[in-house]
Amino acid sequence: MDKVDNRRLGQSLPSHGPVLGIFAKQPVAGRVKTRLTPPLRPEEACALYRVALRETVARLSAAPAAVVLCAAGRRSWFAGAFPGLPLLPQGRGNLGARLARATAALFAAGGGPVAVVGADSPDLPLPLISAAFAALADAEVAVIPCRDGGYALLALRRTAPALFAGIPWSTTEVLAATQQRATELGLRLATIGAWDDLDDLPSLHRLLARSPECATARYAQVHLRSRPAPSCG
Repeated sequence: MDKVDNRRLGQSLPSHGPVLGIFAKQPVAGRVKTRLTPPLRPEEACALYRVALRETVARLSAAPAAVVLCAAGRRSWFAGAFPGLPLLPQGRGNLGARLARATAALFAAGGGPVAVVGADSPDLPLPLISAAFAALADAEVAVIPCRDGGYALLALRRTAPALFAGIPWSTTEVLAATQQRATELGLRLATIGAWDDLDDLPSLHRLLARSPECATARYAQVHLRSRPAPSCG
């Protein structure tokens, strides 16, 4: 397993200022976007994820923050796909453990405030990200809620690993549980607007209606029903 080298990571980050960690998996059929299969085949869901990942990274690279790719998979794949982008291995454990570890590592590397976002937000508006960081002037935590009961982005003024403990990940209760956990920890939590990530077929349809010109939507419109689907690995 890759180890976190905070000194090396710190050399890639500004000494002060916002940091945005993009949580991403290496695109492998059967391991990404499984909630889209069926109706999509694993290879189709994988190809769609790969396009969404590239678009998310390209879009968020223009955000008002230093971008770090929090990677699950082979470092060599991410280094080849996104040369020059700082990489932080997610490591083992459930999503809560990985979020706690990654945010702590980003703060320790000299960054802050720190936000985390998934690789399935190809059309997340940059003004919402700016608003989430700005909300940390008065709150310790800021989130952009999702329609499915989760959140598209979570930002922290300071490290708070306990915030991610005991959350029922991959359910409709993620946001509510996070809000409750913040209250228990005495952390002020601000909610900023609302958005959708790309998790299932209804959210894909909403992406197509909301942002038909984004690269992920265009790919879906043209390729998802073509045969054969592109291979991933």
